[in-house]
Amino acid sequence: MSSTGIGESIGSQAARLRALAVLRIRSRALAVALLPAAVAVVLFAGGVTGHMSGGGWDSARWAVSACALVVLLVTVVVAAVIVRAKPALSPTVEISERSAPDLYRLVRDLAERLEVPAPSTVALTPDCDSWLEDRTHPAHAVPRAMGPKAGRRRSGEAPVLVIGSPFLWWMRVAELRAVLAPVVAGTASSAQPDIAAARRFVRGLDAAVALASDSGQRPGRFGPLRQLRRVPLVLVGQIARLLLRGCQTHAGEMERGVAAAASERAQAVDYGLRIVAQEQVGLAYAGWDRLLTRVALPAWRMGRWPSRLDAGVVSALTELSRRDRLAEGFASRLGERPACDLLEEPGTIDEAASLLAARLFHGGPAETGAGWSPVGWQQYPEEVVDRKWRTEAARLHRVLDDLGVPPSEGPHGPTLARVIAHLGRPAPEVGENLAAGISAEVAREEAAASVPVVRSQGDALNGWGADPLPLFPLQPPRTGRELLADHVTAMVCCAAVDTAGAAPGLDWLDGPALLIGGARSADLMSPVLSLTEDGDAGPLRAWLTKTGVRPEKPVRLV
Repeated sequence: MSSTGIGESIGSQAARLRALAVLRIRSRALAVALLPAAVAVVLFAGGVTGHMSGGGWDSARWAVSACALVVLLVTVVVAAVIVRAKPALSPTVEISERSAPDLYRLVRDLAERLEVPAPSTVALTPDCDSWLEDRTHPAHAVPRAMGPKAGRRRSGEAPVLVIGSPFLWWMRVAELRAVLAPVVAGTASSAQPDIAAARRFVRGLDAAVALASDSGQRPGRFGPLRQLRRVPLVLVGQIARLLLRGCQTHAGEMERGVAAAASERAQAVDYGLRIVAQEQVGLAYAGWDRLLTRVALPAWRMGRWPSRLDAGVVSALTELSRRDRLAEGFASRLGERPACDLLEEPGTIDEAASLLAARLFHGGPAETGAGWSPVGWQQYPEEVVDRKWRTEAARLHRVLDDLGVPPSEGPHGPTLARVIAHLGRPAPEVGENLAAGISAEVAREEAAASVPVVRSQGDALNGWGADPLPLFPLQPPRTGRELLADHVTAMVCCAAVDTAGAAPGLDWLDGPALLIGGARSADLMSPVLSLTEDGDAGPLRAWLTKTGVRPEKPVRLV
């Protein structure tokens, strides 16, 4: 037997042993639930035969019977909730075979090379990760497994292959196949009955705990009825938590064994290329994180969502590679076929993944509407960057008005000179008061602009139902000092655009950028911090003189 086969059998055996341990916990729980009923049967049988009759036996018989009835009722309720509770699904963009025949062909061929069942379907996630997701719950409609081998299995039994959307745009076709090999290899464990049963049990427990935790938190028309329903669910939740804690270690070891077996099986497929492809995974993650936090987040905060995030990650990573010289032969690599060519309409898929990213990481609504519209990269500088600067500059001057700060000398209108004169005063707590006022203004505006997340029919079809999507915020709340520095920087940029011929721009790694003479100005933050942190206006005045910005001239605000 080959080393791959030995490693594979060892990993699979370890996973199966842990799965059996999980199933033993289920069997023990059932045995404990049936124990009072068994004792009651013995007592009644003893009464019939005359060995346990009269005296206290009759009282014990009825007491144990009542206890058994209660325990059986609780067991039925717990079992029903565990079976019927809907396990959580990862929010994804579903990809049909018609929209990506080449991608499905790649996955099917990969499964045949690995001698494993093919995934039932393919979906994309707006993140740098890939995994298999079991959607065999009756409420989760899953298409039939693709390919002749998978077709012999029961409909909906094969898991869904979820692929990180940045991988499709950044990686080449061969790299994607190498990265997906160990993931697709995991379908072999999904076909193992003991592992599949253990996973269903653990997922059911997890769903029951979530259902019990959420039962009393949602508003409803029938408050008293909902409260009555919550009482048994609390008990079910406690029992499910107890069982889940007992299964946790075994379930974790089972999944590690599954991963080890899949990795060993995949070593025979593109192993050398997989090492190189893993470097691109790390690079894609770095570029994706920068793109979301520096480029997408400013747009999301003002009600715009970039509609081509995955195409943007290519530009961001190209710029990152150019700056840091991360890889030799980079240009020749880009000459190979990108994995997004496996899609029939990559632009449409990119737009759907971009909207889902906005919903996951920022909480935006499901549909485009008032205050929530897409923006292309060509329009980003004018419609996002310039608007962001002028909105923040206007907010800065409103707070100055509220603090009673007089306008600066010169023509009537908001000027940068007013801001510099106020922050450069020798009086204590000046910057703190302004920062606090800006923080309060931002909080009020965000609360007023918050839009309830609208659920669409597409959500129900994807299995999310009416449940809100999980929210993974990209950044912690900004401090007052950070907001003050951002607003002063925005005011300086507005003055540069209006008085010195500068222009708003987009830096793929750093987000909004000020272009002076067509080149990005990267030395503005230090003078601004000197003013906002130390009250020293000298460095900023020197920068304004060097770039030809006129702080006394009024600027246009929104």
